[in-house]
Amino acid sequence: MKELLDFIYPPVCSICGKLDKNSICKKCEIMLNRQAIFGIDDYSRKMRYFSEHIYVFKYDGEIRKMLLNYKFNDKPYIYNTFVNFLKKNEKIFIQIKKYDIIIPVPISKKRFKERGYNQSELIARKIAKYAGIKYANNVLIKTKNNIAQSLLEEQNRKENVKGVYKLNCSKKIKNKNILLIDDIYTTGSTVNECSKILKDADVNKIGIFTLAKD
Repeated sequence: MKELLDFIYPPVCSICGKLDKNSICKKCEIMLNRQAIFGIDDYSRKMRYFSEHIYVFKYDGEIRKMLLNYKFNDKPYIYNTFVNFLKKNEKIFIQIKKYDIIIPVPISKKRFKERGYNQSELIARKIAKYAGIKYANNVLIKTKNNIAQSLLEEQNRKENVKGVYKLNCSKKIKNKNILLIDDIYTTGSTVNECSKILKDADVNKIGIFTLAKD
């Protein structure tokens, strides 16, 4: 089936469009390596509900363009380029494998219907499979279709996400180390609110992973 799909929809590098079975050509892989930060920020002593933030890029330039296309311009296949790039960095996966369960930041049913996919879910599912970690996309759900965070000023983002997420099947994550995955970290309001809800399930530790940090 994969061979048939590759014949009908040949895998290409989503940056330059060149045919490549890994969804990223050597030239563009070098470019991403130059821009990669592979940062880990410690939040254990800060007023947050998560203890650390793992990220790969700074949110600017070509990375910003790719993520905007991925999220808003109907180009879900771009996640393959990012994940296949990540697979070659053992440093990131050493950190990821400290966690027991991977959970994506959910989007509302309305937003999913409009977009056709949850950009965080595509990334999370692939990373979980490669890392050999349990994946759960039904533990945290979004109950309201609030205003998109990208449309708001920093001071309004915290209020905008209050009360829009809730726990489902919380027993699955009790006493577990949870890695919450999103695409972009700007103010951290969304992932902090999600982490606050996850804390109610008596989890052991919560970490955040994003492709980029603003």
